[in-house]
Amino acid sequence: MKKNQIANPHAAGGSTRRFGMKMISPTLAVLLVMTAYPLLFTLFYSFTDYNLLRNLQKPASFIALGNYTKLLRDAYFRQAIFNTVKFTILAVIFEMLIGFAMALLVNSLTRGQKTMRTLLLLPYLLPTVTVALSWRMMLSPNYGIVNQALTALNLPVFNWFSDMRTAFGMLLLIDIWQSAPFVFLLLYAALQSVPQAQYEAARIDGANAVKSLFYVTIPNIKNSLALCALLRTIDSFRLFDKVNLLTGGGPANTTSTITQYLYNYGIKSLDFGFGSAGAIVMTILVLLLSSLYIKRAMG
Repeated sequence: MKKNQIANPHAAGGSTRRFGMKMISPTLAVLLVMTAYPLLFTLFYSFTDYNLLRNLQKPASFIALGNYTKLLRDAYFRQAIFNTVKFTILAVIFEMLIGFAMALLVNSLTRGQKTMRTLLLLPYLLPTVTVALSWRMMLSPNYGIVNQALTALNLPVFNWFSDMRTAFGMLLLIDIWQSAPFVFLLLYAALQSVPQAQYEAARIDGANAVKSLFYVTIPNIKNSLALCALLRTIDSFRLFDKVNLLTGGGPANTTSTITQYLYNYGIKSLDFGFGSAGAIVMTILVLLLSSLYIKRAMG
């Protein structure tokens, strides 16, 4: 009797595990089809000269590292990598700082937190196309409200998206304006979980607001900070829509990103082998940048 009583829990546990596997197997199958297959497909074709139009009549040829060599020798691609990394670093730094400041401000309010949350989240809730077109109208050199205001103040005006001095900065500004509320939302939620008892203990020990920030707030939300930085790095590295709508990668490739480059020289020309190689290079770069945050957070 005792043997059966001891064995039954193991049998029940095995049955539960089998049932769990059966329940999640459809989801696993969908994930494999939607992620693993496209990744393997892209990796395979990155070693070929696959072009959709050319290969309708003959199969693609294996060219080993030919696409990767062509990519790395292309000055435009190297410029796109530089622009993308530069944009990602600056965007993540400013978005983290501004989002964190917004979260601290709203969290410190005794009244009107709900109203402030709603107002601050509005830019992030807008579609990217709407944001880009709205800023393009405001910064238009002909009828934009920004240039009209500068003219009224006798200040110099610019063709903001066609001037090499301002195009990159404007893209950065627009992305920060739209994405900083995302950082605010995550960090504001993290601040709600910081124990108030720790702040009270810090005040008793004579800590001022700055010391409480560095010795109580930040240590308690450091994992959320790392997660925000990771998510914003991945998203910023994939920047395409704003560039495509506002500058097209110009002027003189000063705003060209990796995704814009792949669109221009891979997707448009249907050269999927070349485009696949670029996608693999971009994936590797994202993994390298992301690993720094993950290592830092786990350390």
